[in-house]
Amino acid sequence: MSSTAITTVVKMMESLPIEVQDRIAEHLRDYIDELQDEMRWNNAFQRTQSQLIAAAKQAKQEIAEGKATVMDYDQL
Repeated sequence: MSSTAITTVVKMMESLPIEVQDRIAEHLRDYIDELQDEMRWNNAFQRTQSQLIAAAKQAKQEIAEGKATVMDYDQL
């Protein structure tokens, strides 16, 4: 089922030459792909957020206890 906004955009596109319609469709595909990637990232982040918080708390505790050392980026 299409929303009114989608119906309006389709009618607007149909009034354009085919070459322009194709360019718009390609841009929309790219944009939708980016939105889907962002949604997947957000979902993954939401699923792991509690683990990230726990890891950050542990790191802060280890720093406070003097158990942490400065990372030597040259050894990576």
